[in-house]
Amino acid sequence: MKNKISLLLMVLMVVTLTYCGSKKTETQTEDYGAPVETTTPVHAVDVIAQGDALVKASDCKTCHHATNKLIGPSHTDVAKKYEFTAANVTYLAKKIIEGGTGVWGEIPMTPHADISQVDAEKMARYVLSLDGETEH
Repeated sequence: MKNKISLLLMVLMVVTLTYCGSKKTETQTEDYGAPVETTTPVHAVDVIAQGDALVKASDCKTCHHATNKLIGPSHTDVAKKYEFTAANVTYLAKKIIEGGTGVWGEIPMTPHADISQVDAEKMARYVLSLDGETEH
């Protein structure tokens, strides 16, 4: 009987020593490699596509067409008039939000106060891209 108890205690000690605190945890890391660079910044294309979608979803088409003059100038004419710069993006975004008159004639452009500055800038970038120019 003593032998069985001694054997049982030894087994319990071996099990306890094996499983309590003696295990080392290993952290595995994954290597995804180096990032791949592209020649065209993806974010620039996305912003212009987003601007296109915003223009199409808005009431812009009431007064503007991509290539033909309606009540206001065509978007392509706007792109030809203004260089594709950050300053002009800001200027045109302000015109989209606040409206204006006198630049393209006496008919006023209605304000669009419900359009955010960020969305107006996306719309302006889209319009300025229509003549094939990229932002510089």
